Amino acid sequence: MSDITRREEIVGVVLAGGLSSRMGKHKPAIKLREDMPDLLSRTIDLLRSCTDEVWISCRKGQAVPGCRCIHDLEEGLGPIGGIVAALSALARSPRKAALVLSCDLPFMNADVLARLMRARQRAKPGALMTTFIQAETGYIEALTAIYEREALPFFAQGLAQGLRQINLVLKPDQRTDVSYTRREALPFFNVNYPADLEIARQLIAGVNPGR
Repeated sequence: MSDITRREEIVGVVLAGGLSSRMGKHKPAIKLREDMPDLLSRTIDLLRSCTDEVWISCRKGQAVPGCRCIHDLEEGLGPIGGIVAALSALARSPRKAALVLSCDLPFMNADVLARLMRARQRAKPGALMTTFIQAETGYIEALTAIYEREALPFFAQGLAQGLRQINLVLKPDQRTDVSYTRREALPFFNVNYPADLEIARQLIAGVNPGR
């Protein structure tokens, strides 16, 4: 299957609807440096490198020029609410899957997303999710993942049962996992707190935060 076909099958979805309460300011608008794009713009550009269409999962009242905005069907659910909203919209779209990416990953890159796209092409039969798994810990990167539109009923059932953790909704046999090691973990570094942001800025500046 060609790259063009893969791009046409998948819509990119930026998760940008959080309250940023731990950061203390609106995360999507953060810049690591003044000469760099903000986190939201950077994430949109990344998704555009491997998909033909980008949607933004955001709060009501927010708007992003050039992108379709998807609002949570029920507020206050966290990332799982954004994924359910995206999959619900996907059900009314010709697209087959959503490449979901959190907006607070300043070191995510196109090569990592391309690796995920290739893994989906080799996914095991019946897989509803293609994602990364941390080799040493088994941690699932649910916010850098491709979700098939057929996953929606499982998320609806999970929410009905009170589940809020994405990794509890889909079982291991419903996933295709792409392993990465701690040495490859930088793209998955996210900025939730001011201290995380400072570390990211030091890394961008070439400073070892451990020193």
